[in-house]
Amino acid sequence: MIYSRSAEYAIRAFVYLAQVPDGKYAMVKNIAEESEIPTHFLAKILQQLARKGFLRSSKGPTGGFALRRAPDDITLLEIVDAIDGLAEYERCPSGITECNDEAPCGMHESWKELRSRIIGYLEGTTISDVARSLQQKREALAKLARKRRTAKRN
Repeated sequence: MIYSRSAEYAIRAFVYLAQVPDGKYAMVKNIAEESEIPTHFLAKILQQLARKGFLRSSKGPTGGFALRRAPDDITLLEIVDAIDGLAEYERCPSGITECNDEAPCGMHESWKELRSRIIGYLEGTTISDVARSLQQKREALAKLARKRRTAKRN
């Protein structure tokens, strides 16, 4: 994986929250259940992201969390940076502290290219993109399941 489990859970939760109507909030337990994330762990992640300004939170029986910005305006890079930071992408994969463009290690150029592609992907992909892709996958799976049921009947 190119980011931590916490960042993965945050992305899953944001995809869920992208489907919540404006002015409404989603409860942590519902997000966790639907997204298959441990509730206690998710609550900590969402509180952290609310403190960083990504989410609105509301207490009470109709409370929960909601996106502060439109899903089209939130990139995966922003979420990964908020959860993990980007230091891992700057570090030498060989663990050499003096590795840089002037004094590269043997893996420097290949890692630099890969790092650039990873950052480019995360920066160019929004929560809306992920939600749309997930919806297309669900539709394709449903279509396949219908085909299989039809084939069994015949």
